[in-house]
Amino acid sequence: MRFGWFGAGSGALGDAAGVGDVAASAESLGYESVWVGEHPVLIDPQAPPSPLRPDTDMLDPVAALCFAAARTERLLLGTGIIILPLRNPLILAKQVASLDILSGGRAILGVGVGYVPGEYEAIGVDFHTRGRRTDDHIDAMRSIWCDEHPRTDGSLFAFGGVQSAPRPRAGAGVPIHTSGTSSGALRRAARRANGWYGFFLDLDRTAAALRELRDIAASAERPSSLGELEITITPPPGPLTADDAARYEELGVARLVLMQDFADMAGQASAPRRDRVLAGLESAARDLGIGR
Repeated sequence: MRFGWFGAGSGALGDAAGVGDVAASAESLGYESVWVGEHPVLIDPQAPPSPLRPDTDMLDPVAALCFAAARTERLLLGTGIIILPLRNPLILAKQVASLDILSGGRAILGVGVGYVPGEYEAIGVDFHTRGRRTDDHIDAMRSIWCDEHPRTDGSLFAFGGVQSAPRPRAGAGVPIHTSGTSSGALRRAARRANGWYGFFLDLDRTAAALRELRDIAASAERPSSLGELEITITPPPGPLTADDAARYEELGVARLVLMQDFADMAGQASAPRRDRVLAGLESAARDLGIGR
């Protein structure tokens, strides 16, 4: 089992010290990766389903991971997740390829469709086509990273006749991990993704999601270039025992991305709040035997 830590760049960790100190500490303690979430805008005043107060400090995930890259040497750098339909895929492909080059090939691109209509309205993207748009954007990013003559012909995004260098370190591009538990999201993982990221899933919900994912994958047309689907889970906040981690592993989970408390994601960055997260990072490493 590999372990990551979630939440750098947001709330308690929404400043330079929050990103840099957590990344450096995670690496020194033996964590494999650090993960950064995204809401490019927050609803004001806050209303469901928006999860965070509008005054929450939240850094751009690619910028935050570039900063983390400069403080570390081995730590993998994951977005968990970028809301892909809200991005131009060629611009994002350039940003993520740049992160990958500058970090020595350590980037992981986690993407999802989002769930807050007001964010889409503010940015001017149709909320109801977000699934199809995500598929087109994944195809476009893979093509600009990997194809000799990049081109796609999606119904909601198409391009051709351009190049973008430098390309990611790996010939297959930056690994793309999709998220979500709907049938459509699981089909996307089976057909288009290197990995699947389940967020806030306990053991029972993880087992159910992976059963459905395997059923879908059995009949999905999956390119062999994608390899085996890698499973990443963020469990619900709270104490996680070594026995719990072993049970996740038995279900087929390759990586657990931990967090201390969802409240850490909200509000403003501060030294006392950051210190509390750093203490939790160290405590979890000790309890789970990370780095031994």
